[in-house]
Amino acid sequence: MSFKESFTLHGENLVKKVKELIEEGNVRKISISNKEGKELMSFPLTIGVVGVLLAPILAAVGAAAAFIGECTITVEREAPEEEKKEL
Repeated sequence: MSFKESFTLHGENLVKKVKELIEEGNVRKISISNKEGKELMSFPLTIGVVGVLLAPILAAVGAAAAFIGECTITVEREAPEEEKKEL
């Protein structure tokens, strides 16, 4: 089971926020949309994605951040274990 969460921020904070989300570990997918709602990029994250595999993702996010004003990050997260047991 998963749930979605959205954050609105400016392009200069985009890479920092994406790094924070990846480090949390329970993120399954990240989508980045412009202020009109058009999806600019989306990438799935699997367990164990680290280091060298993150470099291309962060480079793409960094390049997009240079051109994006306000944007929305939509994060699909894995539900915590205790919530899974309740379902």
